[in-house]
Amino acid sequence: MPFSDYKTALVTGASSGIGAAVVERLCKEGLQVHALARSAARLDELASRTGCIPHAIDVSDLAGITRLAQEIDFDVLVNNAGVDRPGSILKADAEGIDLLVDVNLRAVLHLCRLVVPGMAARDRGHVINISSIAGAYNFGGNSTYHATKAAVSMLSRQLRIDVFGKRVRVTEICPGRVATDIFAHVHGNAEEMHKRFIEGFELPQAEDIASAIAFAIAAPVAVNVGHMEITPTLQVPGGLSTTRPETPRG
Repeated sequence: MPFSDYKTALVTGASSGIGAAVVERLCKEGLQVHALARSAARLDELASRTGCIPHAIDVSDLAGITRLAQEIDFDVLVNNAGVDRPGSILKADAEGIDLLVDVNLRAVLHLCRLVVPGMAARDRGHVINISSIAGAYNFGGNSTYHATKAAVSMLSRQLRIDVFGKRVRVTEICPGRVATDIFAHVHGNAEEMHKRFIEGFELPQAEDIASAIAFAIAAPVAVNVGHMEITPTLQVPGGLSTTRPETPRG
């Protein structure tokens, strides 16, 4: 369905990185884009640059996102907001688990619950769920993050069953490492994280992810681009580890 068949879009996690790039791209395509994030200052700057409509709402604020969804019929929903608390389940705390579930999964479920029925009723709409390669591959001991992203991946497939028979499309975007400031948000110390994760690597930019989303949206109505895994050319998941036991069996 070409962009001309859509009028409105909602993008979460819109104040920086991939979210901001998606807002900018969808605005250029002529959509009225509602940008949702916590930082009012960053949203105001984005609005002045792109013409988007800013909403300083935490994506986990159920009352806030409910009001917004009841006020506007969204043709495109981009679930981009996400957080991470690195660490295995052996070192996880309750606060970190709740935060990741609330932002990475519960907010996505609620936004789909609030927005997708209207799409189905209008026989028009597109849901973009930005998950991660962490939803399919194991690395780095980010147990809760992996679990929430795997859930979003399954949700994306299930949504297509829920809207079967309607012209509502669902696309899951699974990025690998992208040159954004997410690592500074997760680990702190922006300069150190840039050197560790960005500097010297050949990485996709946030605008590349936005272009992939635009490609999926611009496809003919008969085409649903269901899953896109986007990684650096010089990045692959995988590996095999074997270790000896710390203590012998008694």
